[in-house]
Amino acid sequence: PEPGRCAHFVLRKRRFCRMVPAAGRRFCGEHGHEEEQNDRKRIPCPLDPKHTVYEDQLQKHLKKCNSREKPKPVYFVQDINAGLKDVAEIPEKQVPLSSLSIEELQNLIIKLKKASNGLELHLKEQILSHQALQEALNDPKNGESAFKHLKQQASILGTMERLHLLGPGRCFVEFGAGRGKLSHWVDIALENAESVQFLLVERATTRFKVDGKHKRTDSVFERLQVDIQHLCLNKVPILEKKKLPVVGIGKHLCGAATDLALRCLIESYTTCCDGEDEEPAPKRCRAAQTEGAPHKSAGNESTTEDHKPVAGIVIALCCHHKCDWTHYVGRDFFKSVGLGPVEFHYFQRMSSWATCGMQESTSKASTSEVSEDQTNDTEEHEQTVSSTESGPDTLQGILSAEERKEIGCLCKRLIDHGRVEYLQQQGYQAALQYYTEAAVSLENVLLTAVPNPAFIPEPTT
Repeated sequence: PEPGRCAHFVLRKRRFCRMVPAAGRRFCGEHGHEEEQNDRKRIPCPLDPKHTVYEDQLQKHLKKCNSREKPKPVYFVQDINAGLKDVAEIPEKQVPLSSLSIEELQNLIIKLKKASNGLELHLKEQILSHQALQEALNDPKNGESAFKHLKQQASILGTMERLHLLGPGRCFVEFGAGRGKLSHWVDIALENAESVQFLLVERATTRFKVDGKHKRTDSVFERLQVDIQHLCLNKVPILEKKKLPVVGIGKHLCGAATDLALRCLIESYTTCCDGEDEEPAPKRCRAAQTEGAPHKSAGNESTTEDHKPVAGIVIALCCHHKCDWTHYVGRDFFKSVGLGPVEFHYFQRMSSWATCGMQESTSKASTSEVSEDQTNDTEEHEQTVSSTESGPDTLQGILSAEERKEIGCLCKRLIDHGRVEYLQQQGYQAALQYYTEAAVSLENVLLTAVPNPAFIPEPTT
């Protein structure tokens, strides 16, 4: 062992333990039983079996173990954004794509193309930029990966500016915040704005956060370490107190996390806000304009904010293969075109064909909430499918790589259209756009939404 380090040899890692033992001891606390001369027994901790504890000190340890359940914050409401409550509608576990027969696969593709018939599948390319990132974009010290992230962040900010969402007196909620880089650039863009609040939602503990560097008195950064599924924005103290218009943002918000974020903004937060002074708005509404309708200009900004606590939504989508029927906001749309949970399961798996081609996975699948800061886009978001789904033997002689890619893109657009229709039914002008080049990121679709001033809610019965 190294001087001053534990003398226990870790077989699994083929090296000595690197913990520092107490003065006069050869072993650390975890391996101290090796030099004990009595009959004290160490057992795995019931909260986390990765470490052990003396059996006679178990109760004392449970009170201070880092793996113990922490008190829930005030904004934690169990499954408030989970979606599907009807257990009978929750789909059973499906067989993998590789187990389907040729006929079954062909029937799925026929259903996919029939459901997509008539939809706007060719998205408009709107690659924008923002002055706040020009200096960073021109910095030669940035590597290729950093440059790609900066281009995406610049386009997202440019889109927010086009939709008139960058302004004072607002609360920007970044879902799947990671290190908080997107909020960082929004704050830079709002350098002279007053009363700006940032809520960074991330369920995991994150290293190298950038929000701690912001010391301006006009903007406040607050982290909410909670799963989006259980987040009630209306109970967050700053929003409960100030009633600020909310702008929901996110960069590469994986799969079901996007649907959870939309429910968090559109249902739990909006309904609570509406219900304080008047009856809650009906959940099923009809949009007065179609998907292709343009967003309103700045002249309508104050009008929309008067009756919508959510001023806008700008989320870069990704990882459709991690979507979940239980949380998906477009279930009504799927049902309207004759599809259900079974088809959804296979379509969300097939969506990975758009980005993986015939390649096998080179990395493990990410969790439901992943930000661009945790890993490289190419590794984390574009090749996260198991070899049983994407291996070359699965569809040998049936579909070419190009055909697989086309079908994968079709699956993505169908899933995204369900989200757009959901937002329209809730009184928002929603749209999809290509916000960056495929060479920068294969996950290059941005979902935007702003309140629709011409929205007519369905009459209550």
